Amino acid sequence: MRALNTELIIYAKDHSMWAFKGAKLRESAVRRVRHESSYATGNQCERVSSKGGPLSWFRSSYTERFPSLLQPITDITIPDCLPDRVEFHPTKITTLPNGLRVASEDSPGPAACLGLFVDCGSIYEDENSVGTTHLLERMAFKTTKNRSHVHIVSEIEAFGGNVGASASRDTMGYSYDTLKTHLPEAVELLIDCIRNPMFLKDEVKEQVAKVKQEVEEISNDPQNFLLESLHSTGYSGALGNPLMAPKSALDKINGSIIEKFYYENYTADRIVLAAYGMDHEKLLKIVEPLLHDLQSGVRKETPKSTYFGGDFRYKANSENTHVALAFEVPGGWHEDKDATAMTVLQTLMGGGGSFSAGGPGKGMHSRLYLRVLNKHHQVQSFSAFSSVYNDSGLFGIHLATGSDFVEKAVHVAADELLAIATPGQVTERELLRAKNSTKSAVLINLESRVINAEDIGRQVLTYGYRKPVQYFLQCLEELTIDDLVVLAQKILSSPLTMSSWGDVDRVPDYDTVSQRFRNA
Repeated sequence: MRALNTELIIYAKDHSMWAFKGAKLRESAVRRVRHESSYATGNQCERVSSKGGPLSWFRSSYTERFPSLLQPITDITIPDCLPDRVEFHPTKITTLPNGLRVASEDSPGPAACLGLFVDCGSIYEDENSVGTTHLLERMAFKTTKNRSHVHIVSEIEAFGGNVGASASRDTMGYSYDTLKTHLPEAVELLIDCIRNPMFLKDEVKEQVAKVKQEVEEISNDPQNFLLESLHSTGYSGALGNPLMAPKSALDKINGSIIEKFYYENYTADRIVLAAYGMDHEKLLKIVEPLLHDLQSGVRKETPKSTYFGGDFRYKANSENTHVALAFEVPGGWHEDKDATAMTVLQTLMGGGGSFSAGGPGKGMHSRLYLRVLNKHHQVQSFSAFSSVYNDSGLFGIHLATGSDFVEKAVHVAADELLAIATPGQVTERELLRAKNSTKSAVLINLESRVINAEDIGRQVLTYGYRKPVQYFLQCLEELTIDDLVVLAQKILSSPLTMSSWGDVDRVPDYDTVSQRFRNA
């Protein structure tokens, strides 16, 4: 800025006038500007003007004056403070005369989530109904005896709700997240969609076409493809049934097959209606008239699965080759302490991709990240995974790398699995980090209404009641390195299941890899 040969004279009594020596400014050209500002005090609004002080010329002469933060605002009613210790609401469960269970937990806040969970999934399918579970998920919230699909969508939008459906090998789940003011309508709509589906021919045909497209896409998604193949290869029986059916099976599915499977499995004794954020007694008053006459079926024994292990290879034209090594987690969720320890074991191993936008809290200090991804630049991804069900489960490592490095990568995966089953290989610091990370993940997830409702429903289906989160946190707290080593040894003592996708000719043969675990 060019220096001006001027002299600023500020009048002590009136800051609104100034003169510049050497500058020919007439007093008439100097305008006096008042800036008025307003601020709220309670319910009143006062208009206050303020002269800006010596530097007001830099801000158009006047500044706004705000109320002092040291003075309390008047005419405002401040609500009472919450107590220092907020009591958790217990999960209440009521069994209706027909065997259907209603479980709920109240919570503060303006919204709530409803969930309806069924002891049903692909494990109950037979050769005539393969793929039906996936179709039932796709047919959720379609036309019922009382509403068209368009009507259902319009109602959900009018209430500002969010709905969803999920299908797994052992559970079907439906959820409705909405404001508490709309809960009666939400309960009625959700139950109508589950109790009275029409399975219209056109809607079934449309969803079958979409499922075929998904099956086509999954063949190009190595990670999901390998997870499916691990089940079909490793298990004989119920858990070996595909969750996503092949096209040949989908060609046979029609509304009659879906309806038959539905009425055989969607019986009152196998259903739990769960709610998070709703008073239990109020929920019962709404639910009982709508579900009291739902028929109970002849209780089916849960289909059995036998784990054998095995090898599956799918040759694909790809730059990367994907391989998964998996072993059985015996007992599944029914062995809850082992399942909890396995969750910590998975966190301890961690892993990820060759590029991560995360930080120390995002798994970059896990064993697979430090010991594999940071040392072998050829590896694209390397991570531990698990799939756990009521009576069994899978635990292992999935990796992706170039074909020229895949043999080495598979042996590195075997090394890492064997290391966690070897005393002295895991440090107390690693265990503490994994336990804290697992606790954090559990507690953060339980801040979600949808996850809370799902947790209530699935636990009641599995255990008959809901175990409090403090129970699982205590299991985590008591976990020791020796416990992890014993669990890892138990898991690795089961037969290996190996699945690969890509240039499978370069993947080590099954016997070579399996022998490494047998000799350990």
